[in-house]
Amino acid sequence: MVAKFNDFEINPIHKGDAWKVCDLCVANADRLKRYFPKTLEQNLNPTLSQLFVEKMVKQFEEKETFLFTLKHSETRELAGLIYIKELDWNINQGEFAYCIGYPFEGQGLMSKAIDKLSQHAFTNLGLETLQIIAHKDNLSSVKVGLNNDFKWIKTLVNEFTPNGEAPLDMELYELYRPSRF
Repeated sequence: MVAKFNDFEINPIHKGDAWKVCDLCVANADRLKRYFPKTLEQNLNPTLSQLFVEKMVKQFEEKETFLFTLKHSETRELAGLIYIKELDWNINQGEFAYCIGYPFEGQGLMSKAIDKLSQHAFTNLGLETLQIIAHKDNLSSVKVGLNNDFKWIKTLVNEFTPNGEAPLDMELYELYRPSRF
């Protein structure tokens, strides 16, 4: 376990998570299709999810991408997924991407999870800079960054193209490793 808060815990993805990841993605397909289309398309059924999880476990082990689960400690229900991706080990930088299921939104869980994973990334992974890239209209995602002292850096023009849409400008937020770590 990487961290625990309230009744939730954050763990690295593991092979037993495939069914729960599939359930989360299918149940939240409407909210994932715009900003998480690749994750969604790789988790539309249990077989695809098993392949996805196996790939993510391997990428975790090889420090290419870190995927974490946010689960309720008692019920083991999967509340959300948090990636640390786009890792650049030359400058010790990574980017957060996260999603939360409908039943868990609006509770501040992702803000708390990003706080815990930021500490973990600085202390245990050796990262120096963490980024969040969010669309200005995705107020929940922007709020997660601001709640964790990420600072707005700049607008990234045509940074992301959702399926079937024109390219979107995205906002870049960064958090730097505090000297206390």
